[in-house]
Amino acid sequence: MNPLTLGDFPLKTYDKIRYADTDRQGHVNNSVFSSFLETGRVEILYNPAYPIKSGDTSFVIASLKLDFLNEIEWPGQIDIGTGVMKIGNSSIVLFQMLFQQAICVAKAETVIVQVYNNKTGAAPLSDRAKEILNRWVL
Repeated sequence: MNPLTLGDFPLKTYDKIRYADTDRQGHVNNSVFSSFLETGRVEILYNPAYPIKSGDTSFVIASLKLDFLNEIEWPGQIDIGTGVMKIGNSSIVLFQMLFQQAICVAKAETVIVQVYNNKTGAAPLSDRAKEILNRWVL
């Protein structure tokens, strides 16, 4: 069952809505939703207190399913809930929801894969990375 409120997520953060994010109608442009999701993702993927990246690797998005549920209006902030749905050998499935004033405006499921920087292919997640990722499981 997907969380319904920000409080249901193991990781919570926020982002400020900028005037530059808006379109001619005064709503936040759809492309900016992805930037808000990124803010939540990096709190897990590149958190210096809980490093999960192994050696000479990086993370890439293999899949992103984003459902737009409501408009976002400027000014204000977006609250971002992020949690891990699944931990694979080299992949992580994240579930996120965006909220403006406690109203869900979008939800997304993202598959992230750890890859080698200097050669082709997926890089396995370390046991330590999997242990850390478990702290963020929904």
